[in-house]
Amino acid sequence: MNIVILAAGMGKRMQSALPKVLHPLAGKPLLGHVIDTARALSPQRLCVIYGHGGDAVPSAFANAGLSFAKQEPQLGTGHAVMQALPHIEDGATTLVLYGDVPLTTAASLQRLLDAAGNDKLGVLTVTLDNPTGYGRIVREQGKIVRIVEQKDANETERAIAEVNTGIIAAPTAKLRGWLAALSNNNAQGEYYLTDIIAAAVADGVDVVSAQPDDVAETLGVNSKVQLAELERVHQRNIATRLLEQGVTLADPARLDVRGTLQCGRDVSIDVNCVFEGRVEIADGAVIGANCVIKDAVIGAGANIKPFTHIESAKVGEQAQIGPFARLRPGTELAREVHVGNFVEVKNSIVGVGSKANHLAYVGDTDIGSGVNVGAGVITCNYDGANKFRTIIEDDAFIGSDSQLVAPVRVGRGATIGAGTTLTKDAPAEQLTLSRAKQISLAGWVRPVKIKK
Repeated sequence: MNIVILAAGMGKRMQSALPKVLHPLAGKPLLGHVIDTARALSPQRLCVIYGHGGDAVPSAFANAGLSFAKQEPQLGTGHAVMQALPHIEDGATTLVLYGDVPLTTAASLQRLLDAAGNDKLGVLTVTLDNPTGYGRIVREQGKIVRIVEQKDANETERAIAEVNTGIIAAPTAKLRGWLAALSNNNAQGEYYLTDIIAAAVADGVDVVSAQPDDVAETLGVNSKVQLAELERVHQRNIATRLLEQGVTLADPARLDVRGTLQCGRDVSIDVNCVFEGRVEIADGAVIGANCVIKDAVIGAGANIKPFTHIESAKVGEQAQIGPFARLRPGTELAREVHVGNFVEVKNSIVGVGSKANHLAYVGDTDIGSGVNVGAGVITCNYDGANKFRTIIEDDAFIGSDSQLVAPVRVGRGATIGAGTTLTKDAPAEQLTLSRAKQISLAGWVRPVKIKK
């Protein structure tokens, strides 16, 4: 099978310098969604037709293993498919998709391919309450004989509710001939791909149809309004799947998944959470409101409290994170770890049951189990040129407002007194502190404001 994706349009109504097919839906370009769906069908050839935006489209997918063909000037959908002919093989069916129609599913496309087989022309159609603007499917005795565009349709034809989605499957050798015979004698002066239906009928080739599971699968994007509408459709579909899997969503309308979200049983997600990249949430975990989680693994029974940001991190079972915590890339938290409000952890390993409950920075650090990190503690891991590692062994206690200047090691069971600046290793089972002597000055007078 060959697949051709038409992605050459300018998208004037998007009011943007970015090519239309590169605008993001759920964190991924519109064209990226279509390419992923196309690949699910395992095509032998996958060709993208680009045009407006110069090389922005092929550059965005430079490492995707695709063929690209440029359409310049843009003379209609039929002309666009012509540009792909050098890149596709005759001994297979060619499926034509659109780079600005992101929600079509592989299941619906397979239905179309099955209907078309090896020798028929398949057209994906839908029936709309208001078909204005769409090409109408004209049938005679139940058989499709042609498609007429809105601007070329007469009153009777405009009353037809079954419309063309533009997605077709055709025998490639026949398709070449039909494209070569296209005319631009129409209101737009363009070469319509839809005109091949009449050509197929004239050649005695059966024209068959298939329908998608949902009309939303065929909706395209021509404006930011339509992009926003499809974003909500897509997110609602994701929310529905999560609900069916047993996930509790406080409000399915206030969820954004910009990647893949895999959840176990009895997961609970509060409102306004954003999941990016690949996120895995194990059984019984709770995600509080307004969290942003990217490329992370959340262990069973973990409690991620509101306004927490997690990126490229692993959170262990029964851990408690937040509110207002930040876990940066390279963070690995064991089970029952507590990371509290306004605590930032980066590129660090934290052992079982250790706690940093408030106002701390832990960077490039290995923390053992049972460690307590007090408020205001900072691991000073960066000297302005290089980063160094801090080691805190099991059962250590780091007093509030201490600075641990890496590279430094805190021994097992050691206590660091509050306010300490630690520049040397602290021995195990001992109290280590560094403070200036406290003094009180008798007779000291507080300065007063000078009157002018």
